[in-house]
Amino acid sequence: MCNIRSVAGSVAAWMALALAPAVTAGEWPHWRGPDHDGVSSETGLESRWDGPPPTLWEQSIGSAFSGISCVDGRAYTCGTQGGQQVLFCLDADRGDVLWQRGFEQEYRERQGGDGTRATPTVEGGRVYIQGARGRLVCLDARSGQELWSRQFHAVPQWGYSGSVLIEGNLAIVNGGDKDGALVAVKKTTGDVVWKCGRAPAGYATPYPFALDGQRYVVGFLSDSAVIVDPTTGRQVWNTDWKTDWDVNAATPILHAGSLFLSSGYNTGSALFKLSREGEKLGAEQVWKGKVIAAKFQTPVVHDGHLYVSDQDALKCVEFATGRVRWSQRKLEGCSLQNGTIVLAEGRLFILSEDGWLLIAPASPDGFEPASKVRILSGRCWTVPTLYRGRLYARNFEKIICLKLTR
Repeated sequence: MCNIRSVAGSVAAWMALALAPAVTAGEWPHWRGPDHDGVSSETGLESRWDGPPPTLWEQSIGSAFSGISCVDGRAYTCGTQGGQQVLFCLDADRGDVLWQRGFEQEYRERQGGDGTRATPTVEGGRVYIQGARGRLVCLDARSGQELWSRQFHAVPQWGYSGSVLIEGNLAIVNGGDKDGALVAVKKTTGDVVWKCGRAPAGYATPYPFALDGQRYVVGFLSDSAVIVDPTTGRQVWNTDWKTDWDVNAATPILHAGSLFLSSGYNTGSALFKLSREGEKLGAEQVWKGKVIAAKFQTPVVHDGHLYVSDQDALKCVEFATGRVRWSQRKLEGCSLQNGTIVLAEGRLFILSEDGWLLIAPASPDGFEPASKVRILSGRCWTVPTLYRGRLYARNFEKIICLKLTR
């Protein structure tokens, strides 16, 4: 059951949803970019490189999986320093540290890696981050001054990993158990507006979409997926989704009216065709199978095809049918498993887990990269960012900025 905490807050949230301004073109303000789909509007990027593209700068920030959000010439990400999880604000052009703020005790996890899992969310002059131990903080994006914070207590086995979703006047996060499986707070104060469910926290970022003019948010929880009305937290659909170790981490995808879910750990994927049924949603299963097993690697969609570097291989799969068009595990010594992908100008920008950058047309006819260059060493599980003609990427030690224009 969903507990509505504030009718007045819900009305205010609905008004804010209707009036919310669009994100400025070219910015990358949160997890998976401006439209939550891993697709960049960047143009004029060079795809053929004989060697690594020019490195404009690099900056040591310490261990984290946190992605890089870029807004107004600033880059925001997290690292580990001085026994704390630290939020960094860097000059996106030069890499200078403009400010840094320790916001939670460091998080150590030997199996996967140490540090913050979530990616900063930048909106309305504020930056939001949820630490691996459950502390949600809101800071002034220019100065780093802390504006408010809230603590969640149901830390999952590998740490809180979902990023903050800003939906109108609300900040929506994973809570878990008594804190609420999904929780919405006022983005300006941190006051709770609604809670939905009591499942343990999942690892995926809440995902927003619109269907027939109505806004919804998907929560990919520890053992299920739920869709809620973001103004009230009222649940409109759910399905069981059990995996080994309760790891649902890849972001859900809504495309052409159908919802795609995928997990690793002996689970796989499914596609559901959604429809309005009064105040609820109906969902017809279109296909299900193990053609994609995404532990954490969310696919991108282009021209009706899913492209993903999952736990098995780099793949192209037809969205509507689940048919595999091609699959490739290695390329000249480069592993194509467990990589991350962004899309721009119909091209895949792939960062392999061992630090290779591959640029290739997104084509169902095969994988033919124009470039394959080593840009980092060590484990690279963080999806890169494209911003102002540059690629921002990281490992557990540093962030680098590469120029992708001639």
